[in-house]
Parts: sequence; structure tokens; C-alpha cells
Amino acid sequence: MPMNSRILIIEDDEAIRDVVRYALESNGFKNTLVAADGEAGLNIALRERPSLILLDLMLPKIDGLEVCRRLKREEATRDIPVVMLTAKSEESDIVLGLELGAVDYVTKPFSGKVLVARVRAHLRQAFEQETAAEIRRDGLVLNPAEHTARLNGKPLELTFTEYGILQMLAARPGRVYTRDQIVSRVKGEDYPVTDRAIDVQMVNLRRKLGAWAVNIETVRGIGYRMKAPL
Repeated sequence: MPMNSRILIIEDDEAIRDVVRYALESNGFKNTLVAADGEAGLNIALRERPSLILLDLMLPKIDGLEVCRRLKREEATRDIPVVMLTAKSEESDIVLGLELGAVDYVTKPFSGKVLVARVRAHLRQAFEQETAAEIRRDGLVLNPAEHTARLNGKPLELTFTEYGILQMLAARPGRVYTRDQIVSRVKGEDYPVTDRAIDVQMVNLRRKLGAWAVNIETVRGIGYRMKAPL
């Protein structure tokens, strides 16, 4: 993971903005950009194309959710990881941000160490996606080109849907996916399915993974994620 990654902080509270910037720069991320409102942040993102964006939800001019929506609509910025910073803890805010394309969320007040760890994890995942064809996670090997899965050297017999779910989770450990996102990625936007159907798929997938399934976490009220490596 390159340490010269540019990180954009979009946060209207100057004190929080300074704390976040200090936490990043004191841990080797010297190339930071800042914006105090949504409009300025969106313009900087489109112009500079940072490696990752830390995005507050409660912003003047353009709120954070709308900034995220516009970033994911633009080809130049849609693949930039967005981590939400929010004082809100309501599930609806978190779910909406994730549905719009954010990869993660951190609820204020937060630990600087935790924030830096999240940033490193998502930058590492983005880098691995760009540089590796296979997905390797602690004994699990997925080959998207061949649509094959192996666990500790042994082939896994997965259905098309199970493979799609596992590939999506394994590609970005730590990222939370809502049930709707899982349906959209695996089956398409118009596939009629209920939350219960996704939960059943997860039960079957975990059974096939055996003890390794401990790496897949249920995020209560939201969806699922794969544990990020320490």
C-alpha cells in the first residue's frame, strides 16, 4: 500500500478536521487535502482524485450523502473509497450511506488509531484490487476469471450466488454491505428477493466454509462484512 496516498478530509468542524489530519500525518499519511463544506469537497475530489475520502455527513452547502451520491455517479471518482464520519448513530443514516457507495463508517467520537487502521485497510484493499487477479484471504483463494474457490488448498463447491457473495465480501474486508447491495451485485437491480432469502444464502455459505466462516460477520440491522486483517 503506497504511503503517498492522497486523503481528502471533508469536515466542517475545524477542530475535528485538525484532529483527523494530525492522526493521518503522524502515521505517515503526509499528503492530505481538506474541505470545510460539501461543495468545496466535491470540487476537490473531482479535480484531485484522491486515493480515499473521509466524508462527514452533516455538511453545509451540500450534505455528505449528496456528495457521496455525486461522487459515485461520476466515472472519475466512483471507485474512490469513501468512509463516512458521522455523529449520527441511526441505522437509516448508515444504511443510506452504504447504499450510495460508501465503503465504511466511523461514528463520532472516534479513536484516531481506529480511524487510521480503517484508512489503511481500505487503501490496501483498493491497491490489491488494482494489482492482483486472485483474491487471497487467510487460506481462501478466489479466482474470478475461472470462477473457482479453494479453502486451504481444497476446492469449494459453491452455487453461483454463494460464490458471488463470497467474492464481494472477500474483495473488500471490513466493508459493510447491506442486503440490498448484495442482491444488486449478485442478481441485478430487479431481482425480487427478501432479506430472509439473503440470510438463508449466508447460512448455506457459512456451512460450506466451516470454521473459516468466523471471518464473515453479521452487522446487526445493516448486513454483512468480512473481517479486516489485523
